[in-house]
Amino acid sequence: MIQTKIGLNKKIVAEISRIKNEPEWMREFRIRAYDIFQKKPMPSWGADLSKIDFNSITYYLKAADKSTTWQSLPQEIKETYDRIGVPEAEKKFLAGVSAQYESEAVYNSIKRELNKQGVIFCDMDTAVKKYPQLVQKYLGTLVPFHDNKFSALNSAVWSGGSFLYIPRGVKVKLPLQAYFRINTKSFGQFERTLIIAEEGSFAHYLEGCTAPIYKEQSLHAAVVEIFVKKNAHVRYTTVQNWSKNIYNLVTKRARADENAVMEWVDCNIGSGVTMKYPAVYLAGRGATGTMLSIAYAGKNQHQDAGAKMLHLAPDTTSRVIAKSVAKSGGRATYRGLVNISPGAINAKASVTCDTLLLDGKSRSDTYPVMNIKEESAIFEHEASVEKISEEKLFYLAARGIPKEDALGLLVNGFIDPVAKKIPLEYSIELSRLINMEMEKI
Repeated sequence: MIQTKIGLNKKIVAEISRIKNEPEWMREFRIRAYDIFQKKPMPSWGADLSKIDFNSITYYLKAADKSTTWQSLPQEIKETYDRIGVPEAEKKFLAGVSAQYESEAVYNSIKRELNKQGVIFCDMDTAVKKYPQLVQKYLGTLVPFHDNKFSALNSAVWSGGSFLYIPRGVKVKLPLQAYFRINTKSFGQFERTLIIAEEGSFAHYLEGCTAPIYKEQSLHAAVVEIFVKKNAHVRYTTVQNWSKNIYNLVTKRARADENAVMEWVDCNIGSGVTMKYPAVYLAGRGATGTMLSIAYAGKNQHQDAGAKMLHLAPDTTSRVIAKSVAKSGGRATYRGLVNISPGAINAKASVTCDTLLLDGKSRSDTYPVMNIKEESAIFEHEASVEKISEEKLFYLAARGIPKEDALGLLVNGFIDPVAKKIPLEYSIELSRLINMEMEKI
């Protein structure tokens, strides 16, 4: 096991780069980002981040060497991933899997036919060394390290994450998947994901995130950058079930060129605090951006999530559907931005955000921002907050369905418009997680 000392300074940033044997340009990238991180203030809006202590976190830990076969992994890691189904998922329907345990990718595999098509799917550390021209061209151009304090932190100490390159015209029909797991208390995980979909290509990338429960706080601050070229289509699905000791602070951003389609499907069940607002820059004529979001906030949870759609070109279309559920004093916040720039003629935007409150202690907030600077634009916004109907519960109880099962049925029905967009295996997991939460009422 290799790890850096607790806390963060310029020497530790340089040590991470040295341990990884990175080229000089990446070491300089990290150092410049660290200097920005030191200067950037903490966000003064959104969830309460005042308890984060950057000097109590371990920023790099290598649990094991990378493996190319499942059998060659250490037994402890195999048991961890067996429980969340990595090997079984790969056998059933996944085109490729990359698993990250702590700071490093420990297992990745890709089917031979994808290699023949020129698809590159590996961890970011490998990409820096094997495909430096691609990484240098795109890294930090959508999410520069001066964007916010946590993008700067990620840029300084990032480790692992996925690199996906789909050549022109290639359509990857089966999903590509990554798992991220934090298994150490007071640990920071900072994966960096970069996806490049060339003209006319298609790919569906899924990520699952999980962590056991510790009393000490841990930090997950990832950055995702996606480039969807002309007529290409990318779907990015996340099912996040971090434990409640995790601060989940993520910056995700995509650029969609002419007639490109970018879809975010974002499901947040766990973490104590989440702040995440996936964005699409609709930069080409006819580009489409979609965000389907589920946020579940239970006791001691604040899910502050949403989306950003920036219409920069004519005939662009965006749609946001956000479903939030809050119970046991949890807080669910939708925070969104739709910006239609001058010249983005005939742009169309639709936002629907619905919240289901399961008790009188929980809270829902909605902060939509709409900047419409083009007269020809069509914009729709709809929001609702409702409680579980006693009539529905009575109806189900009269048919012998226990209250917790009835609540599970009603909540799963509420989130169904988003859940049905998730592959079956993840959809079943999501439904099971919701039912487990209902049992706690």
